[in-house]
Amino acid sequence: MQHPVTAAPIPERVRTLAAGAAPTHVSVPGSVLPASAVRGGVDAQGRPVLLVKPGEPLYDLADEIVVTVDLVATRTIDATDRARGMLKVRGWAQPVPGEDLRAAAIAIAERCPDEDLFAALESRGPRLIRVDVAQVVYLTGQESGVLDAEEYLAATPHPLLDAAERMLHHVNSAHRAQLVLAVAKLLGGPAPHAWLWELDRFGATVRTAPDHLIRLPWPDPVTSATELEQALACLVCAH
Repeated sequence: MQHPVTAAPIPERVRTLAAGAAPTHVSVPGSVLPASAVRGGVDAQGRPVLLVKPGEPLYDLADEIVVTVDLVATRTIDATDRARGMLKVRGWAQPVPGEDLRAAAIAIAERCPDEDLFAALESRGPRLIRVDVAQVVYLTGQESGVLDAEEYLAATPHPLLDAAERMLHHVNSAHRAQLVLAVAKLLGGPAPHAWLWELDRFGATVRTAPDHLIRLPWPDPVTSATELEQALACLVCAH
């Protein structure tokens, strides 16, 4: 009997986390400077792009410098943001070239909107600093490890990411009572704290407690948003 694939390959999962993650801190290895808070996002290639304001440590950067950027992906559970995973991206920071500024700003704005992006595009104060990836350390709560640049950059976020996020938010906000009943039936006991945590082409992950995640794979990987919606509907209506 062939068992279903339960989850995407690690590089795809890490790139998926990165696509929705926000930078929180940047540090310069070997420097006496402490890690500093930072804003920004991740571009279409998975590279952190930092929105740096005058007076911040990297603002006057002219040449490449090795940095480590912390990226955190969150999920809103009961009106509170909970960490889904943390990535530590080490690489070479340099100003985003002028010809790439607009694309980088648009990529950030789609996930992490910020009014200062417009000022950065117009060279009015803030600057955009891009980190070319050398290594990515990932910690998802259940798994941890290291990806080299080739593994990370060769992967892509899962292809149904945007549709999956819309569906997940819809279920958690409008159909959670049905989800709780369905998960209780699957587990054979009450699951009052069940929330959808992850949703992708291979299955769904349900959070039933702060440190307890349950993976529910689809019988076969889905290949379209319509198939994903149907699979999710079957899960939610399982009661």
